[in-house]
Formats: sequence, C-alpha cells, structure tokens
Amino acid sequence: MPAASVLILRAAGINCDEETAHAFRLAGASRVDPVHINAFIQGRRSLSEYDILVLSGGFSYGDDISGGKILANELQYRLMDDVETFMGDGKLILGICNGFQVLVKMGLLPGTKPGGRQQEATVFYNDSGKFECRWVYLQRDPESPCVFTRNMPETIYIPVANGEGKVMLASRGVRERLVSGGQVALRYANPPWVDGDETGYPWSPNGSVDAIAGMCDATGRIFGLMPHPERYTHPTHHPRWTREGRREPDGLHIFRNAVEYARGIQ
Repeated sequence: MPAASVLILRAAGINCDEETAHAFRLAGASRVDPVHINAFIQGRRSLSEYDILVLSGGFSYGDDISGGKILANELQYRLMDDVETFMGDGKLILGICNGFQVLVKMGLLPGTKPGGRQQEATVFYNDSGKFECRWVYLQRDPESPCVFTRNMPETIYIPVANGEGKVMLASRGVRERLVSGGQVALRYANPPWVDGDETGYPWSPNGSVDAIAGMCDATGRIFGLMPHPERYTHPTHHPRWTREGRREPDGLHIFRNAVEYARGIQ
C-alpha cells in the first residue's frame, strides 16, 4: 500500500497538534510528524518530504494582531516559494480553526480567482462577542470539489471552539464565485429538532456569511474549517455516545479522505 506522510506544522501557541496527529494515525497515515516551522525556515527540513501539510488549531503567537495573522505572515514571507511548489505538486493542505484563519489570511482560501494570492476573506470576532465552545451540526455540499469531504454523511456533528470564527467575504463577487464553484464545503446547520432553512445563533455560532463553516479552493485540495474534527475520532468523544454515538466518528472522515487521496498521488 502506498505511504501517506503528514506534516503537522507547529509554532508558538499551537495546542491541537497532538490530537490532530493522533487523528491522522487513526486514519492510516504511515508517517505523521509534528515539526516546528523554524526547522523549515532554517532549511533543516523540507516540505517536499510530505504529502499533506496541516495547520492545526490553537492560538498561534497568541493571536496577536488577529487570529492566525502572524503565522500567515511568517509562511508568506519565509516559506511561500516552498508552499507554492507543494501545491503545484498536487498535494493537500488542511487548516483547522486557527489553521483555517491562517489559510484565509495567506490568501490561499477561498482562492476563487486563478493565479495570485489576494486575500478575499477574513475570519473576524464572533457576533456574540465571546468565545463559543459547543458541538455543532454541519451540512456538506455534495457538489463541492473538496477532497476532504467526499462521501461523508450529509450532516455531521463535531465541536467548535473559537473567539474569532466569523467568516466575512471581501465582495459580492467573491461570494458568487465561492457558491457557484461549490467551494463552501461545509455550512452550519440546524439540529434535527429545529425547523426552517435559515441557521441562526447558536446553531451558527459565529455569524458567518451564509453560515460558512468550511471552504476549499477551486481545486478542492486546500481546505479549511473552523470546527475541530480531531475532537471526534473515537465513539466515546460524542457527548451522548451511549445513545447517539456513531460507529464511525464524524471527524474521522475528513482525515481518512486526505490519507486515501495522498496514497493515490504517489
């Protein structure tokens, strides 16, 4: 069986790297390395060693300035040539929570215009004005090109935990291109017992445009989401696992899709 190697990029303030590494090991990755960004900046390691680049959750550099901005700048100004080569080789990039903020502020997401790395969105403070920590329902777009959400259940249930999770788009044009291209891979959804198509607070915890919870670039190989799939990879993680826990934990689908895709590009 072809190998699938995963880099969990670490930096000061990242605190979900071990859980994310565990999720990829459960998903069958042959090699999972949490490595500090300085090892790549100093040339001691190379992104070319890996098939999947992951920016995990936490509060990189204390979220000074804004969530993920300093790490985004560090990647842009110190490693962008290597990141461009990595993407050009058809490899995968995943950003979770703080990692999603980083990808958006680098201009890698949503990436609705081919070429260039113009920032088309941002992730801002929640409408509630507070840190939101709860389990949420997410609905996937079956027409999305997103590699990470393929063949998942129509609705999944995983935790969210953030203070800056509100996705805002730069223009109506970005919104139209994002929707028409199927790049909104995941949206917050009402629970089964709540009627209506519109998803409001608390089911959409941040106030994101169009209840956006996760989006991909046009290729489907770069994906970011605010909720934490790595926090539901065992049945007993489910808050009602004795009654509702599924045999296949919802979060695990995302990691398995990535590993299977990476094996296919060997």
